[in-house]
Formats: sequence, C-alpha cells, structure tokens
Amino acid sequence: MKHRVVGRRLDRTTEHRTAMFRNMVTSLFRHERIETTTPKAKELKRFADKVITLAKQGTPHSRRRANRDVRDVEVLNKLFGDLAGRFQKRSGGYTRIVRVGRRAGDNAEMSIIELVERAAPAAEVEGEGKAAGKKGKAAEKAAPEKAEKAG
Repeated sequence: MKHRVVGRRLDRTTEHRTAMFRNMVTSLFRHERIETTTPKAKELKRFADKVITLAKQGTPHSRRRANRDVRDVEVLNKLFGDLAGRFQKRSGGYTRIVRVGRRAGDNAEMSIIELVERAAPAAEVEGEGKAAGKKGKAAEKAAPEKAEKAG
C-alpha cells in the first residue's frame, strides 16, 4: 500500500535523487529558468517552493537550512537578497511549469520550469530585444519619410 507516501522516485536511489534536486534547484535560482523532463519539474517545484519560503523568512536559521540544498554562496546570496524581496508579497506558487513538447532521443515529455516573477533579461531592459529591434527598423524607415514631409 502507498498510504501517506509522497513524491516520485524517478528510478533513482534516495541519495542520487536528493543530490539531483539540490543541483537542479541551484541551477533554477541561478538562471531563473531551466528545461527538464515534466516529472522532474513537478518534483522540483515542491523542492524550490520550500527553499524560497525559507528565504522569505530571512533568519540565520532559515539561511542555514537553505544552505543544505543550495551550496553555492553566490546563488544563496541572490536567493536571500533579490529573490526573497521579489516574492515577499506572494504567499506561494513561486514557480511555473510550461510543457514544451517531447525530447527527440527518447520521446520524454519536456517542460520548462521558471520563476513566476522573473527579472527581465538585459537585452529587453535596454530595448534591444527582438521585438524592439523590429520596431526600431520600422521606425527608422518611417523617420526619413516624416522628415521629407515636414521639410
């Protein structure tokens, strides 16, 4: 019977599974978005939400507890600084899972797991993103026409 048994084994030993999720949650907080299989993403969501809740508490004890799972000091500082402040008003649901199709090699269902309130990439902040580039080219073409009409 499977009474009160929570979580997926993912065909791994306990030690392997724990190490894998610690690595994955560190990568998730570093890049704020990773691509993995859907079952792993669903388990990682539970794992990451608990660590973000610890970061929101901001106590030294919660930092030590989060350090068990996020062993990179740079990522831990980002978690307790930027990310904790970003999610302070949110009471849960810090991550989102977006299904992206199937992997070519083994047909495994793939998903992207990302933080809900992501920081905008540098290119989009500066207005150099793909959409801004298209608008910029259109604006450049329209600008000489307006200048000729005005002049």
